[in-house]
Amino acid sequence: MVIRDIISLLVLAGIWGGSFIFMRVAAPEFGIYVLVAIRTLLATAVLFPLLLLRGSVRDIKHHWLAIALVGLANTAVPFVLFNYSSLHLEAGVNAILNATAPMFGAIVAWLWLGDKLTKSAIAGLFIGFVGVTVISQQKLGEGDISFLPILTALLATTGYGIAACMMKKWLQGVKPLVVATGSQAMASVMLAPFALATLPATMPSANAWINAVALAVGGTGIAYILYFKLIADVGPAKAITVAYLVPLFGIIWGVLFLQEHLSAQTIVGGLMILFGVALTTGVLKRKRLKVKPA
Repeated sequence: MVIRDIISLLVLAGIWGGSFIFMRVAAPEFGIYVLVAIRTLLATAVLFPLLLLRGSVRDIKHHWLAIALVGLANTAVPFVLFNYSSLHLEAGVNAILNATAPMFGAIVAWLWLGDKLTKSAIAGLFIGFVGVTVISQQKLGEGDISFLPILTALLATTGYGIAACMMKKWLQGVKPLVVATGSQAMASVMLAPFALATLPATMPSANAWINAVALAVGGTGIAYILYFKLIADVGPAKAITVAYLVPLFGIIWGVLFLQEHLSAQTIVGGLMILFGVALTTGVLKRKRLKVKPA
């Protein structure tokens, strides 16, 4: 990758890492459903003009059912679940757990699409889930939360894995911007009844609004544009490496802006998850030594 692409990768990781900060601040005041509805509506507003410029709006109509299902699995449900977990878990912990998405994607692809799991991938899944166990044991040992917030974060990343397989099976060849815009719009429609039923009793503070808008416009709209640009410039295999940088930025932003403190045990668990993901996705592969004949 050239320096421009590396900078784009770092900016994208910084934005997505910051998303967990935005959720942590805004969710308590807006509520989990209203915050997601704001996020999806504003993200649609950012993405839709680009779709108009490219003349691809009709593509949403042609693939509306598949896009709606992706919107449910990749946006509506995971965003709600992460909003809930952000009420109980540090932003850094959520950012680490978010990195398990490729692991669940590999499992769903194996079960549903018949993709093969190599020995390295299986080892990676084992190491990754041991890392999740290490973090869970640490959080449960603190005694102030249950396993539910951790479970909801993992269910959210499972949704990401399911959505990735949906796109591979039903939406191959469809422009990523079409899927991104359509899924955000569909998620907005799905979430509207829940958001209207759970409107906050008092107007959220200016700080909560700033974080909500940053989450929607930056963490979703602009981030999607950057991500798809990276995919076009360097390919999906290199663009997906952003997943390894997001936890780092999530931890950094949490420490800087929310004065979070992550224990050594949580960091170790996070490193195990990232190592497991690297093995599962094939970023790290076991190399056989070749012995030259004498």
